[in-house]
Amino acid sequence: MQQRQHLVLLIFSVFLLFQTSNGHNITRLLAKHPSLSTFNHYLTLTHLAQEINRRTTVTVLALDNTAMSALLAKKPSIYTLKNILYLHVLLDYFGAKKLHQITNGTALAATMFQATGVAPGVAGFVNITDFKGGKVGFGAEDNGGSMESFFVKSVEEIPYNISVIQISKALLSAVAEAPTPGPSELNITGIMSAHGCKVFADTLLANHEAMGTYEDNVNGGLTVFCPLDDPFKAFLPKYKNLTAPRKASFLEFFGVPVYQSLSMLKSNNGLMNTLATDGASKFDFTVQNEGEDVTLKTKVNTVKITGTLLDQEPVAIYSIDKVLMPRELFKPAPTPAPAPAPEEAADAPKGSKSKSKSKSKSAPTPESDSPADSPDGDPADETADGNAAVSFQSGRFVAVGLSFLLVFLLL
Repeated sequence: MQQRQHLVLLIFSVFLLFQTSNGHNITRLLAKHPSLSTFNHYLTLTHLAQEINRRTTVTVLALDNTAMSALLAKKPSIYTLKNILYLHVLLDYFGAKKLHQITNGTALAATMFQATGVAPGVAGFVNITDFKGGKVGFGAEDNGGSMESFFVKSVEEIPYNISVIQISKALLSAVAEAPTPGPSELNITGIMSAHGCKVFADTLLANHEAMGTYEDNVNGGLTVFCPLDDPFKAFLPKYKNLTAPRKASFLEFFGVPVYQSLSMLKSNNGLMNTLATDGASKFDFTVQNEGEDVTLKTKVNTVKITGTLLDQEPVAIYSIDKVLMPRELFKPAPTPAPAPAPEEAADAPKGSKSKSKSKSKSAPTPESDSPADSPDGDPADETADGNAAVSFQSGRFVAVGLSFLLVFLLL
């Protein structure tokens, strides 16, 4: 009897491990429903499926093939279509039961369109209303409160993780349906200027070499961390003291040659190469979470992400509260000398530094002149933690540890 209990417990432990380490897959869920095949196809084509899979709590408002045909008849570009589909992904869980138990009969839900930073005002929100007789309506908040789409049925539900529900027709939104430029047509400096990073954007525009590097990476994936106006304006005297090649490297240091959503940054802590990374010139920084905040660290200082200006794969732009300084160009703040050790104490062994692989690119080699000092008055921020390069999957390891502990106690 005891052996059977142990076996059941062991099987449960393996199952728990599997559940912890695997998320939902929207394309697989929809593949079981042929009537939603067109909708599924365009989630994949626009890369929206990948973004949905990265979310921990989400509701997908699915459209059947007839509703998708009506939407595609308007001939939207693939980028406009992605914005429209963004509006059909709610950042909350709404199963069939919850839809009919909405407090006061109505709810306003944020969508992935709102999370991109492209939707102004209330354009990225969807109104959900439970009408009398069990009818549930959906309408884009910027559509004058019009409820032209209704709940059809529940398709798939994994409680509090993902819910897929079918609605009768596409949600109408003038903002989402507006012509959308492709990545190469994006005015990234214009977006930065309009959201509090004008000084950095103007400085980048004035440096043709650095600006060209940014433009070359837009289509393949680009993440930008732009300092807000006040801190960058205060930093400009230091920037002007740099040589021309170092100015270009410094500006390129604020760009990463891959797309990183905020959720990806939170889950992928560690060293990150930049557009300035070139062989021995590492020009990297460390991404770390501090509670709900995401921080970027070098040996010189630490900055915090303060806002999302754009999050539309393959480009993401974030604002940061200070000017992040690469150790290749600026001196770390001096640290207090340690107290002398007792004579009989043995010297502590020195730990070796880990090196990250750099992405090769054509960039000028920094000159041999001495690095500039840190800005006056800037506090000595904590240095990058060597352990920060490790990514943690805490939920998985906790589940595994608890499971095997339970097995051990019962043996």
